[in-house]
Amino acid sequence: MKLFHEVSEECSRATTQRYSTSFSSAIKLLNKDLRPHIHNIYGFVRFADEIVDTFHSYDKATLLAEFKKETYLAIERKISLNPILHSFQITVNYFKIDLQFVDAFFTSMELDLSNHKYDAGGYEEYIYGSAEVVGLMCLYVFCEGNAAQYEQLKPYAGSLGAAFQKVNFLRDIKNDFEGLNRMYFPGCDFRNFTEPQKRAIEEDIQKDFDHAYKGIVQLPSKARFGVYVAYKYYLSLFKKIKKLQPHTILEERVRIPNYGKAFIVAKASLRSQFNLL
Repeated sequence: MKLFHEVSEECSRATTQRYSTSFSSAIKLLNKDLRPHIHNIYGFVRFADEIVDTFHSYDKATLLAEFKKETYLAIERKISLNPILHSFQITVNYFKIDLQFVDAFFTSMELDLSNHKYDAGGYEEYIYGSAEVVGLMCLYVFCEGNAAQYEQLKPYAGSLGAAFQKVNFLRDIKNDFEGLNRMYFPGCDFRNFTEPQKRAIEEDIQKDFDHAYKGIVQLPSKARFGVYVAYKYYLSLFKKIKKLQPHTILEERVRIPNYGKAFIVAKASLRSQFNLL
């Protein structure tokens, strides 16, 4: 079984590396004991997201329903022949992650099958299930069973997940609308995306970033630096987006180049050495 566990976790690690260079590089900065578990969570989330976002030639609803059923079976049985689900159940069972977070995540994925525009309530529900709960699952890993610490940091982890997701929405607004016919931001129209609308979204995101930072500095030392770097990656991306006119982000996908990411890591490392995080 040890070899099967290792092979399954390698699949989750490879999935993370292939789909997100930013998260992969940030995960490398976590303590080595934490890395496999964060890969396991990311691999699970990524596969579910792929079903609803890219498998256009297939019956998405059936695939997602089957994936959901297999997820709960894997957690219950503590084994799965799907290596992504097997590695995910290892983490869920080891840290006793609350299954309400898995429930909420699947609810948001199911919304993506049919919802194309969201009101304020639907938007908040979607953000919670697609992003905040992912941050909360990762927090279980970071706190390593310290329940009091988890409860203390829980609000901040949710804010960080929300900030990441909202930046993704803003960056990918063109693809979401044209490719998937989705508009996540309430009251916004892709065909008439205005400066006041963009500014209101950015103010909301900034609040999430500001709140999340207060929790990052309180994280256990094994997790703090890696999470801080991920935070800085997304904050840098957000700052680039803020400088653009609405029509510009509708025309191009903003990225942080590799040299920019290297600079972020170097600067964060220096701040960490002087206890300035």
